[in-house]
Amino acid sequence: MESKRELILAFESSCDETSVAVIEDGTKILSNIIATQINSHKRFGGVVPEVASRHHVEYVTRCTEDAMKAANVTYDDLTAVAVTYGPGLVGSLLIGVTAAKTIAYAHHLPLIPVNHMAGHIYAARYVKPLEYPLLALLVSGGHTELVYMKAAGEFEIIGDTRDDAAGEAYDKIGRVLGIPYPAGKEVDRLAHLGHDTFNFPRAMIHEDNDDFSFSGLKSAFINTVHHADQIGEKLSREDLAASFQAAVIDVLVTKTIRVAKRLGIKQLVVAGGVAANQGLRERLAQVVKDEHLDLDVVFPPLRLCGDNGAMVGAAAHIELQKKHFAGLDLNADPSLEFAYAATYQP
Repeated sequence: MESKRELILAFESSCDETSVAVIEDGTKILSNIIATQINSHKRFGGVVPEVASRHHVEYVTRCTEDAMKAANVTYDDLTAVAVTYGPGLVGSLLIGVTAAKTIAYAHHLPLIPVNHMAGHIYAARYVKPLEYPLLALLVSGGHTELVYMKAAGEFEIIGDTRDDAAGEAYDKIGRVLGIPYPAGKEVDRLAHLGHDTFNFPRAMIHEDNDDFSFSGLKSAFINTVHHADQIGEKLSREDLAASFQAAVIDVLVTKTIRVAKRLGIKQLVVAGGVAANQGLRERLAQVVKDEHLDLDVVFPPLRLCGDNGAMVGAAAHIELQKKHFAGLDLNADPSLEFAYAATYQP
């Protein structure tokens, strides 16, 4: 008798993307429907939680139907339902969690709770198999952290941001440059046209810890622009962007490579929205080449760097193997985080 295919229906609604995917065996994307809300939030310069929640309510049923149709499967074919339950915006998370619980209950399917950040890491699984132990650099609008994975589904934070996340800093300086939210892609484009002439601070780059800080860089950038405005001096947007990006990337790459060497890591996964940054991709590749490092650097495909259901399905495959299921009392956990390593010293 032919064994049943492992098919997971996966929901992602932690911020401003409603996404539903159908994933086979944790490695094959049968469908990955994403309804973005960027245009709704652009005029506010960032995500408005209440607006995001309302859009999720509008989109989640349609995305589910489209995902099932595109994958050409029925609910009877499914093995399990998975959902991001944190971290994220509580109102947004609740829409996905409620939808997933409803389908799991109605169709007698196991419910798999997924940490949003685990999803970002496992998006790299669509490129190649992950090899443990590995190091993950998670860089997004809400997080900048170094995560050690001893084995599949095991996560330890060994470095974190003390203040702003890297992606958050991009959006804040983007506002000063008059770039609409989200600013990362345009700042990256401008940076490739300019030069690092402002020499902004590289916070904590030489400190004996694995943490990050981007608040001082953001303040230095804003102060530089405001001072120029006050004295009527016109600064190059390209050079400002290049100088800002160089400071961010210097710190990210220097600290990440230092940790990878110290731990003897052979595989580095770079994940989260900022993993789409071309400057970061280029610099890491260059450092690995220049220093002749035996380090396999894996980036998820560009289309999977942002929030999406496919990454949730990939992470859920591991949780399914471990039989980590949730009851129908599963709730959103907006402050969910990985455990910190026992040696972590903030």
